[in-house]
Amino acid sequence: MSVELLDWYDRHARILPWRSLPGQGQTDPYRVWLSEVMLQQTTVAAVKSYFERFTSLWPTVHDLAAAEDSQVMAEWAGLGYYARARNLVACARTVSALGAFPTTRDGLAALPGIGPYTSAAISAIAFDLPETVVDGNVERVISRLFALETPLPASKPEIYELAGLLTPAARPGDYAQAMMDLGATICTPRNPACGICPVNNGCQARIQGIAAELPRKAPKKAKPQRAGTVWIGFTQDAVLVETRPEKGLLGGTLAFPSTGWDGSALEPPAMADWQDSGLVRHVFTHFALDLTVMTAKLTTPPVRGRLVAIDKFSPSALPGLMRKAWSLVQPIQARQRSPIAKASQHPTRDD
Repeated sequence: MSVELLDWYDRHARILPWRSLPGQGQTDPYRVWLSEVMLQQTTVAAVKSYFERFTSLWPTVHDLAAAEDSQVMAEWAGLGYYARARNLVACARTVSALGAFPTTRDGLAALPGIGPYTSAAISAIAFDLPETVVDGNVERVISRLFALETPLPASKPEIYELAGLLTPAARPGDYAQAMMDLGATICTPRNPACGICPVNNGCQARIQGIAAELPRKAPKKAKPQRAGTVWIGFTQDAVLVETRPEKGLLGGTLAFPSTGWDGSALEPPAMADWQDSGLVRHVFTHFALDLTVMTAKLTTPPVRGRLVAIDKFSPSALPGLMRKAWSLVQPIQARQRSPIAKASQHPTRDD
């Protein structure tokens, strides 16, 4: 199977900014690592511009290691799952102190934020080692090739074992990327293009006519609902913000003071005539959130957070939840001709 798949990959490989061309062997481990961290629970289309901006700002792992935490978090805003950004900085500094990326899977797995999948992907793609790389695309391909009826996630161990049996010793990095490309472009979740699949002759799901039904998935549990409050306070020429604690939800990001949704139970950040400006809804991995947005002009010093001049405030540095709150407040403040509307000139990034 690997011969047919690699032949197909040589002709149809996706051109991505973090990849080497097929057949070129090893790839810069910094670019592989950075792309794999960004791609966790995020689409290729969403990651491309972030990857290009990061590698423009920080061309090497040593450059990233020397960056300010706040700058990295600001550039990460919109990619979500902010623990990845914190681990990114920690890992870069560890690698920089070592002098280079470890060249073994065990060495890579010991780095901050690198788990079994990422260590296997870096080993295969960057160092061309015959490691088994299984992401969501590969899970789907293997489930169909072997017509696995066990629902995900219970089938993961069997999928990994079967994927390992197929991993070749020759060109394992290209093979890993070929499997990902096959799942992303042909063996898609809906309407797989079985007729042009390079490995369709051996696909048991195609033979049985059940390819579109696989992989089966266990029913999802309903997300719990949470509620909270966010306060957007402003003066004549400044807006009130804070940096969230390093650990926890949206850790280390620039945000407006808030309470309730993340387990905190705090009072408003300043004495003011707070007005209810509406509700924003946001869905996290493990819960859904209704966040009431309160706004006020501040006439007394805040007891929480810090005031940032409007001309220095960039909404693009906010995580998605807080940008939703900011977008809700902008038209209200514009009607009041508040200086807070001036910050609307800064572009925001989509999640």
